[in-house]
Amino acid sequence: MSQQMQFPPGPPAPMGAPAPQAARNGLGVAALVLGVIGVLSGLIPLLFWLAGTLGLLALIFGLVGRGRAKRGEATNKGVALAGVLLGIAAMVVAVIGAVITFTAVKGAVDDINKSLESSTAEPKTGSKGEDAAGTEDGGSGSETEALHAGDTAEYDTGLSVTVSKASPYAVGQYAVGHKGSNKAYKVTVQLQNKGDKKFDSTLTLVEARAGADGKNAEQIFDESVGKGFSGKILPGKTATVEFAFDTPAAAKELDVEVTPGLDHEASQWELKL
Repeated sequence: MSQQMQFPPGPPAPMGAPAPQAARNGLGVAALVLGVIGVLSGLIPLLFWLAGTLGLLALIFGLVGRGRAKRGEATNKGVALAGVLLGIAAMVVAVIGAVITFTAVKGAVDDINKSLESSTAEPKTGSKGEDAAGTEDGGSGSETEALHAGDTAEYDTGLSVTVSKASPYAVGQYAVGHKGSNKAYKVTVQLQNKGDKKFDSTLTLVEARAGADGKNAEQIFDESVGKGFSGKILPGKTATVEFAFDTPAAAKELDVEVTPGLDHEASQWELKL
């Protein structure tokens, strides 16, 4: 039989000698990369939030990376320092971008508000109708005064709104919005387009309040009333719709408010019951 050759064992490792460790350079490199991306993102004002976030992370990672380099755990002290500086730069451009963005948004909102305010038409006159003045046209009323039955609110856009007197209304069998102990009254609202453009009547809102305490008078819906305005009114044309409201039995007055869409101010009528 052949015998295996045996070699003497090597010398033992010295006691207490630490094993060599790899350099921990990850945070320094991450700080540099995040800092570069943050600065580039900050060049676009709308991305200020991204630049600020990446800049803050780059600053934190860079400081921790420099601390590792000082303790001998990392070998890229310069890279970590560059990440810190880029992180600070990213946060600075983020602040600048935020200021630019917020200023631009505020300016746009102000322009929109001014545009809406300038485009909102207010009633310029309130001409008297037969029911209020006893004549077909009794003159002009003040813009701040409520109109009365048969009066017409005239707008600069050429639109005119007329509300008739309130008359008792017999609700249908399947009416919605009417309480048995209350009374129902009907009014006729007429929109006339005297302008040179089509008027969209779909968003015209008709509301009412009744009684001494001015509580909302619920609108009644049945087979005859409650459908509201719809469609566009051509220049020179008129649209008429009947509305019915539920009022307390003791109510002596019905206040009707008509808002002809989003670009017209509301007008009010005081109707005797």
